Amino acid sequence: MSTTASAQGAIDQAGSVRQGEELNLETLNPWLAKHISGLNGLPKVTQYAGGASNWTYCLAYSNPSGIDTEVILRRGPAGTKAKGAHDMGREYRLQAALKPVYHYVPEMLAHCEDESIIGAEFYVMQKFNGIIPRKNLPRNFSLNVADTRQLCENALDSLIELHKVDYQAAQLSHIAKGSGYTERQIDGWIGRYQKARTWNVPKANYVSDWLRDNMPANEHICLTHNDFRFDNLVLDAQSPTEIIGVLDWELATLGDPLMDLGNSLAYWVQADDDKLAKSTRRQPTHLQGMFTRREVIDYYLDKTGFNVDNFAFYEVYGLYRLAAIAQQIYYRYHHKQTNNPAFKNIWFFVHYLMWQCRKAIKGKR
Repeated sequence: MSTTASAQGAIDQAGSVRQGEELNLETLNPWLAKHISGLNGLPKVTQYAGGASNWTYCLAYSNPSGIDTEVILRRGPAGTKAKGAHDMGREYRLQAALKPVYHYVPEMLAHCEDESIIGAEFYVMQKFNGIIPRKNLPRNFSLNVADTRQLCENALDSLIELHKVDYQAAQLSHIAKGSGYTERQIDGWIGRYQKARTWNVPKANYVSDWLRDNMPANEHICLTHNDFRFDNLVLDAQSPTEIIGVLDWELATLGDPLMDLGNSLAYWVQADDDKLAKSTRRQPTHLQGMFTRREVIDYYLDKTGFNVDNFAFYEVYGLYRLAAIAQQIYYRYHHKQTNNPAFKNIWFFVHYLMWQCRKAIKGKR
């Protein structure tokens, strides 16, 4: 394997805890010591970047051996939450049930419903020590073309493996309705987009009508992740083409696997995309050796045996869903519910995504 520096130096690290998001160790540490063995003394607490969704912390405990014990704590954000959002108990229980049949899931260690401990429900899990391929690979680390392609294949294989899990045997049939998923998703995202629409974004009736008119007659129900991207994967530092972990299971459900792939493709910015698409890239899918979107589709269909005459429905669904998510964010900015300047021009991106939807409908994407 060719790298410009040791992969060990590229292992993902948390940073400083954001102001106002500190953990109360006076109440937390006794609870952890009671429920998880081997945690001695006060931990060093760091926090992972982001925070628009759940807050994620690393707790490092020093041991006499000199080898730290590290665990991950996840909790929902402060403030009012939408019904069903940031459900730490659901996320904990789902992963605990999935771990025996899907080894990429971290081991669940403890779950706390008592909000008096840190001000919110939370759970604690195993920490994967590895590389997270975010917008760009870590500084002073790279993969050659062949290894990049192998990484891409391995990532898709881990998604395919999830879609093949026997969710009934894993006792996960209860997590969602399952049948009728396609129609619920289309109606749901159209409704969310229209509810969040502001004067400066399109009605997009052509796209929404096309989605309703082109829903596949058949659907296959399986476990779906619904946020499957490279920046939710953990790579083995010793062998960086290998996937050792899949993170962020908040949106996981029983759904259609091709719609799950469509969601992933909406974030897939390839090397020959236009400047606007490249400006939104959040994973290293532009690297030489990475699959194109067409190659992703062909690889997935070949590996799974699904027979799909026209994948456009799933691509358009993923793009429309992303447009609705972006518009919900912009709606908050437009109505002065947040003053984050990063959200100021998201309305323009909504236009772009709807344009991409029309291109995909016409088979030109």
